[in-house]
Amino acid sequence: MHTLACFRATTTTTVGVIPVNWNRIMKKKLKIPTDASQALTQNPFESLNLQGLPPGPSNLPAPPPMKVASKKAKDRGRLDLIRNTAHRGGKTVVVIQGFKGINPAEISALAKKIQKSCGTGGTVKNGTIEIQGDMREEAARILKEAGFKPVFAGG
Repeated sequence: MHTLACFRATTTTTVGVIPVNWNRIMKKKLKIPTDASQALTQNPFESLNLQGLPPGPSNLPAPPPMKVASKKAKDRGRLDLIRNTAHRGGKTVVVIQGFKGINPAEISALAKKIQKSCGTGGTVKNGTIEIQGDMREEAARILKEAGFKPVFAGG
């Protein structure tokens, strides 16, 4: 019978007609010796025989050059950060608008970064970013790091 998994929580149970003491069975633990007789780091490939294997490539191609991260342009344009509560049940939302010539995928990535930094939700609608809560200062910091010039407008 395979009842080991079902009765592990109890100390003694009956398998068929034989009482079994699980504590005694489970007490045996494998221990790793820490003395100098055996190395703690073992190479599993140490005992492999390399005879009969073809030799490896003699000249490996050079790795491709590392791409240097280019700095974003410092002046990517002015963005208006507007605090808005109209038609939102009294909830405050920061609307970021004024993206000109910016890829919609980049706007979405920027919105995700702001949401993650602020710990709030938000969305991208019609080329504007809406962030829940009054997080204008945090959003302005992230936009400034991305090379934009954030301006607090309205409210």
